[in-house]
Amino acid sequence: MPSHAGPEEGLRTTAPPTHGALHHVELWVPDLGRAVASLGWLLEELGHEPYQSWGAGRSWRLGPTYLVVEESPALTADRHDRRRPGLNHLAFHVEDTATVEKLTADAAAHGWHLLFPEKHPYAGGERHYAAYLENDDGFEVELVAIPPPDRN
Repeated sequence: MPSHAGPEEGLRTTAPPTHGALHHVELWVPDLGRAVASLGWLLEELGHEPYQSWGAGRSWRLGPTYLVVEESPALTADRHDRRRPGLNHLAFHVEDTATVEKLTADAAAHGWHLLFPEKHPYAGGERHYAAYLENDDGFEVELVAIPPPDRN
């Protein structure tokens, strides 16, 4: 069993976890190398730090929450379909609109393509500045610009 399934030593950063907060997300991927190249790149660009590594998986964390990608031998398909029951997408807060655009431009070199390009950056509505990206394995992420009044 991978180490992410057990107790997490040193996982606390500045504050203890909050009751009900997300602990971790685990994505089973058909190709670990592609996942590391696309999801790993994006997570690190968003400030997540590499956390764990084992033969069939990797994880990255930000605060008390971490995201795992694992190439499991129990997979029943070779591509994720976000339109089937299960995970549709992961959405991440992004510092500002300029950073959304930079990540969107850089993402193509890391296995991502822009969804809904004809509506970008307002595919989610006229007050929702975001980029919707899909990688070569069918996983979607939404990069949502933090509105100026909400920034610290």
